[in-house]
Amino acid sequence: MLNIDEIQNGIVIDHIQAGTAIGLMDLLGIKSNRKASVALIQNARSYKAPSGRKDIIKVEGDASWLNLDVLAYLDPNITVTIIQDGKPVRKEKPQPPKKLVNIVRCRNPRCISSIEEECDQIFELSANGKYRCIYCEQELQVKQD
Repeated sequence: MLNIDEIQNGIVIDHIQAGTAIGLMDLLGIKSNRKASVALIQNARSYKAPSGRKDIIKVEGDASWLNLDVLAYLDPNITVTIIQDGKPVRKEKPQPPKKLVNIVRCRNPRCISSIEEECDQIFELSANGKYRCIYCEQELQVKQD
């Protein structure tokens, strides 16, 4: 069995759908040039995940620069545990953000955000629980596995 040391101060992003953690790291801006140590665990056994597998990201050090709002949009089952002095102090299940700014692109080729280079890509959460472009009302298409 693989053994990854515990972290002293930082965060653990857990219950990530198996095989998606690398893309998640890119969207969160986790890069190797940060001072924080990062551990990526892929295809770990999970009794809760429908597939029986999950990914985990551990970030040791200051993780205040992470934008965790996007987590609930990407995977509603993700949990974030805050670690201080080697002990978990808080566990959160992120809620879907009201707005997604520059996370995903509008697929409508006639949308102003697709035409203008410096226009932010902004999607708002609608009453039906789906995200819509604020410029053209295009509904965000979510990948289905």
